[in-house]
Amino acid sequence: MQNDRQTLRRGLFLALCCCALAACSDTTSEQGPALSAPSRPVLLQPQAENLLQLPLHCVETEYPNKLSQMLNSDADLRSPRSLHPAFYGCFDWHSAVHGHWSMVRLIKEFPTMRGHEQARDILQRHITDANIAADIAYFKTDSAWERPYGWAWLLKLMVELETWDDPIAAPLAATLTPLAEDVSAMYIAHLPKLGYPIRVGEHANTAFGLTFAWDYALHSGDKPLQLAIQQRANDFYANDKNCPLSWEPSGYDFLSPCLEEVDLMRRILPQAQFLTWLDGFLPELRSPTFELAVGKVSDRSDGKLVHLDGLNFSRAWVFYGLAEQYPEFSHLKKVADLHINSALPNVVGDSYEGGHWLGSFAINALLIDR
Repeated sequence: MQNDRQTLRRGLFLALCCCALAACSDTTSEQGPALSAPSRPVLLQPQAENLLQLPLHCVETEYPNKLSQMLNSDADLRSPRSLHPAFYGCFDWHSAVHGHWSMVRLIKEFPTMRGHEQARDILQRHITDANIAADIAYFKTDSAWERPYGWAWLLKLMVELETWDDPIAAPLAATLTPLAEDVSAMYIAHLPKLGYPIRVGEHANTAFGLTFAWDYALHSGDKPLQLAIQQRANDFYANDKNCPLSWEPSGYDFLSPCLEEVDLMRRILPQAQFLTWLDGFLPELRSPTFELAVGKVSDRSDGKLVHLDGLNFSRAWVFYGLAEQYPEFSHLKKVADLHINSALPNVVGDSYEGGHWLGSFAINALLIDR
């Protein structure tokens, strides 16, 4: 099994390196040849088929597993698959959720890709009424569990299913709807109690959680959730000035606290208000010569240190999203290109620490505006 896993990862590594290398383009000027600059990688079907192998492998890999559960009695000492029969793989619940999102997202883009039959089978075996009912029941015992990171990815999966033009999509979405509605209700109940935003670069980041939740609320027409997010986003962030981007990253970051605010507020605020806010929050982004060094990982077998590969992907999708919505920031695309090309060859390595989750971050960065 270990040899098979290493062989799979070597193949994925070579394929993704080819994807990153294909993105490099030589630029020239009137003064003569310039240094080769990386351009944005284009995800083609062969690379997508290799990326698909990551969730196909991990969503049914039960161990190792980090349950992050509170034990109330001996009865709670159960296997991951018993506790969470839909989302038991990929080391933890939230990674299992976004592993399922990854499968849907890739098949939406490449419906006949190699592996799509296996992915469809897994989706239909995992997302069933009985399996989702188990998670609904679990949240009733601990309404703070997986808040907000797992909640955000669950809502993102819901949107992906509802926007998927496929015969299996509507039944899967209908099955997941009660859990998504419960997550929405938990958000609405929790946000007024949250006195201060959580500004870390890991799972608890408030802005990240609200960004995916906002996308769900808009898509689903969930007005109470929209109002709750809009109110707290303005409460938390509207008066923020001069975010210290130079202090980032922290050693375990896979999200940028400054840039996650940008990603949320560009959704929440009207155009004129947002641009004024951004000029006060991160004025340096206006500069055509803006640069931001990529995060560098020293040991990819360390589950915390490898977070910095994820940071490079999440920074990239924030910059791409901002430039897509506001073309005056198109110069940020080259910063995003640098980040995504830095991280892409590292999606697969010799350890499970990055492999169980980095694929989802790569997919979101590669397909953020498609």
